[in-house]
Amino acid sequence: PAAGTETPEAARDALRAWADRLPGCRPEEILADLERSDSTTPAVDFALESALLDLLSRRAGLPLRRLLCTAAADTVAVNTMLGAVGTLQVQAIERACNEGFQVLKIKVGMAVPGAEISRLRELAAALPAGVCFRLDANGAWSPTVARRFIGSLYGLPVESLEEPLHQPIDADLRSLQSYAPFPLALDESLPMAGPDWDPARTPVRRVVLKPAVVGGLRRTLALARCLRDAGIEVVITSLIESAAGLWPTVQLAAAIRSPIPHGLATGSWLAADLGVAPTPHAGCLTLGAQPGSGFVPGPEWE
Repeated sequence: PAAGTETPEAARDALRAWADRLPGCRPEEILADLERSDSTTPAVDFALESALLDLLSRRAGLPLRRLLCTAAADTVAVNTMLGAVGTLQVQAIERACNEGFQVLKIKVGMAVPGAEISRLRELAAALPAGVCFRLDANGAWSPTVARRFIGSLYGLPVESLEEPLHQPIDADLRSLQSYAPFPLALDESLPMAGPDWDPARTPVRRVVLKPAVVGGLRRTLALARCLRDAGIEVVITSLIESAAGLWPTVQLAAAIRSPIPHGLATGSWLAADLGVAPTPHAGCLTLGAQPGSGFVPGPEWE
């Protein structure tokens, strides 16, 4: 629930309702109903749609991404998450760079801003050319503090800053974006469920989309296209799904074809999984030509 979707109880009830309804239905019928639905269980919708699209793409002999977009890419650049700036060690920076990551995501807004800026400067000295920081403040600051923090980042290799404001008011975000030399991004505060939301009026240069929050792969793809048509950058991230959810999310990112690294290198975070998750090499996830999403259940789940 903290990730912005339904409660476990609501998810269970929705899954039971679908299980009662699915026998005898064609996948296309269920997908059409999902597209029309005004659901309050977006993670369940994402899971069911992913399974159905996996089935249809296997039947069609296509990778899922090609079912979503015939011109889908075969590789997806990803960032790596390194944790809070205050506890981050230079060795972790060096290891991530040696693994080929070009964008290193770091949490800020968890300590005194001056101390975090000083630490970022120390860590930046360990970066090879072309490698940069993706910062995430998780709504930590007031507009005044955010402006000071952004001003202190000038000269540092910062690729973007997510969720700078505790109260993400459009006018304040727009003012900060005009001041910042890099994209600001909305993630948790994105009001995509609002009926009056206009992507063209997004006050920042970047939006982070999670298909389990949006309510499915096709809805996320349509939203991403609207945003990109409005000149807004799009990054796809996971909600730390199992391999069953991560594979179709990577396929979606390939269909969107955004060159910006996505937040999808999360498979190794789980102590156990439902199958083998996508594994990055040289900062990229490479998708094969096999039909479906790429997910294969582990033997204990078959």
